[in-house]
Amino acid sequence: MAIFLNKDSKVIVQGMTGATGMKHTRLMLGDGTNIVGGVNPRKAGTSVDFDGTEVPVFGTVAEAMEKTGANVSVLFVPPAFSKAAVVEAIDAEIPLAVVITEGIAVHDSAAFWAYAKAKGNKTRIIGPNCPGLITPGQSNAGIIPGDITKPGKIGLVSKSGTLTYQMMYELRDIGFTSAVGIGGDPVIGTTHIDALEAFEADPDTELIVMIGEIGGDAEERAADFIKANVTKPVVGYVAGFTAPEGKTMGHAGAIVSGSSGTAQAKKEALEAAGVKVGKTPTETAKLARAILAG
Repeated sequence: MAIFLNKDSKVIVQGMTGATGMKHTRLMLGDGTNIVGGVNPRKAGTSVDFDGTEVPVFGTVAEAMEKTGANVSVLFVPPAFSKAAVVEAIDAEIPLAVVITEGIAVHDSAAFWAYAKAKGNKTRIIGPNCPGLITPGQSNAGIIPGDITKPGKIGLVSKSGTLTYQMMYELRDIGFTSAVGIGGDPVIGTTHIDALEAFEADPDTELIVMIGEIGGDAEERAADFIKANVTKPVVGYVAGFTAPEGKTMGHAGAIVSGSSGTAQAKKEALEAAGVKVGKTPTETAKLARAILAG
């Protein structure tokens, strides 16, 4: 099984003809992703040859959906144009928009998040500033390396891109149903809670790994959700135990004020909800192994 993405997903790439879009479209195709088109108004009507696979370019998301039946868009659009690109995807009512772009203004992210909500949340947004999501052996929408794991029984949701990759590699022998990188910006679409809810409902996911990081209260809210709604075992890791207070660390959302948003506070909230929390990614992987081993 999978959450949000599977072998039947038909994927388009907004910004496919740019350097980054071209590179990752080629990699996604190599992972077996069913990429049915790209979107670039200036290159509509052309196509791009990816090692023998011809991918057509459309002028709009709506046209791409009409011609191909696409239901997922991956966005590699520069920050200044990302808001317009996401709004276009929302207007076309594509079910899933995966916003990879880093450096989008928080005001723009808040605007397209609110716009999606006002339109009835017909478009699920993942990101921005995220690695996307992968269902190993079926489909890869984003920049997660497709060769570091295999299909299995763990569900992974993570704020951090690189920690997503590390955890997938650490547990590569067990494998994953899906791994979702939700991004670390202050305003994101899909949250830990959304992914936890989907993994709880997925019959093939036996254990959930949740990776958070300092800043905000997303992990504390996720802990409350787990306590009330999740019956499957959850293992957690919170990045940033050594971060100094009052400094923005890495991601724009990772700022700590007093005890609010600290790794320790998040760890305590998760443990109070019955989540086993590792102090390092490797320790977290060991906790997951121990639970699955019974």
